[in-house]
Amino acid sequence: MKTPIIFVVDDDPNNFDVIETLLSDRDYLLFYAASGEEALRTIDSVRPDVILLDVMMPGLDGIETCQRFKANLKWHNLPIIMVTALNSKADLARCLEAGADDFIGKPINSVELRSRVQSMLRIKQQYDELQNLLELRKDMVETIVHDLRNPLHGIVLGIHLLNNPKYPQDKHPQTLAGINTAVQNLQMLVDDLLKISLIESGKLALNYTEFDLCELLRSVASGFKAIAAQKNQSIAIQVSSEQSSCVVSLDKTMLHRTLDNLLSNAIKFSPKNSQITASLEVLSPSQLKIRVADFGPGVPVELRQKIFEKYEVGNAIEDISQIGLGLAFCKTIVEAHQGRINIKDNFPKGSIFEIDLPCEASA
Repeated sequence: MKTPIIFVVDDDPNNFDVIETLLSDRDYLLFYAASGEEALRTIDSVRPDVILLDVMMPGLDGIETCQRFKANLKWHNLPIIMVTALNSKADLARCLEAGADDFIGKPINSVELRSRVQSMLRIKQQYDELQNLLELRKDMVETIVHDLRNPLHGIVLGIHLLNNPKYPQDKHPQTLAGINTAVQNLQMLVDDLLKISLIESGKLALNYTEFDLCELLRSVASGFKAIAAQKNQSIAIQVSSEQSSCVVSLDKTMLHRTLDNLLSNAIKFSPKNSQITASLEVLSPSQLKIRVADFGPGVPVELRQKIFEKYEVGNAIEDISQIGLGLAFCKTIVEAHQGRINIKDNFPKGSIFEIDLPCEASA
């Protein structure tokens, strides 16, 4: 967290010394401007969190300086504390009308100064957090719209081709397969958005049923074979002979979606003519491990926790759609089952996504 910056604007340097002394026990950086003109000229380089602005200054006084700060969209939300010897209600009203957020009288009281500065810093922090949230939401919406547009474009184009009587009949199956893939991608994106939101709000309960996890793994992999074949990739399932079946009591639908995401990512990021491996290992009667290994670019160590956060994509890769929801969904589902998910290197290249799960999870 950065050190708060206090910008003191006062024509008397002795007043700056007083304020600096009164705030010396706080972890603040203090900057000084001797006039309103200087403050307006240097604020972009100072980038303060709070301004302590003297009212009575020659030239551009504190009232007009405050008005100019507040008229600038870049600084209009910056908290300003007016420092004044004036105490009439009319004078204080002028300060507030100019846009001041607070005021403090002279001579300055140390306790009052600290509390008012701290109060304004809280407001500034809340504003900054709100701005960051709005920026994140803006980026998220733009990314989602972009990711929705791509498969929609594929669907529209495919339907247009199929409706064209001159389009060769022998290409229809391939075009239909492309449309089906685009529809699945759309459904996956919408489902991930909805389910993450429901789980985080506590409104989605996991439905525990008994099923064969080996069979589920094979089924999920089988569903991706056609997609992998488009890049001449293969999907290998590794389950030892003594583990030809593995009956667990977990949420089958949610685990299906989790494996969907991991295999979809592996295909997306792996190069052509490569192999993706999905394996299941029973570690004990109560614990199992699922691995999905690829030969993609890998994930740097410093990003291995970050990419499980919503809308985090790690390193952007050209021509590959990355929205940052799939792994966040996986992490949410795995942890809801009292499990954990992590990433390891797949030597000589690529990543291994490992999921540790109990064979039977409690609600």
